[in-house]
Amino acid sequence: MRALIQRVSEASVLVEGETVGSCGPGLLILVCAMRGDDEAAAERLAARTARLRIFRDDQGRMNRSLLDIGGAALVVSQFTLAADTRSGNRPGFSAAAAPEEGERLYRHFAEALRGQGVTVGLGRFGAEMKVSLINDGPVTIWLDTAERA
Repeated sequence: MRALIQRVSEASVLVEGETVGSCGPGLLILVCAMRGDDEAAAERLAARTARLRIFRDDQGRMNRSLLDIGGAALVVSQFTLAADTRSGNRPGFSAAAAPEEGERLYRHFAEALRGQGVTVGLGRFGAEMKVSLINDGPVTIWLDTAERA
């Protein structure tokens, strides 16, 4: 699985003018399930995300995790993280999991993150979403479970 993680002061997701998910200080997590991913990958990604030390400590160093600060997360499905841009000008998305599998793993990731003790808001899988955020830092981190396999 892939995740693009942004440290935020706040974030929200609108679908057809309605706020469907939001979070205060914490993380906006854009998530994509890839072909071949499974529940174990979602659980590893959730554990790494919850413990990723990207929040400032008392000395201003990035030394605290989402769990350490008691922060929240907004998890948004983003199949375009599977984009293959190696040739041509139009990205290919064939490496992304099929929609049914992608949604199942997206939800499993969110539940695994909740299981780590994180308050989780969600976007709406497959919907056209308007995502707003106030990026804190800015800090943006890329995680890919395949790179650690």
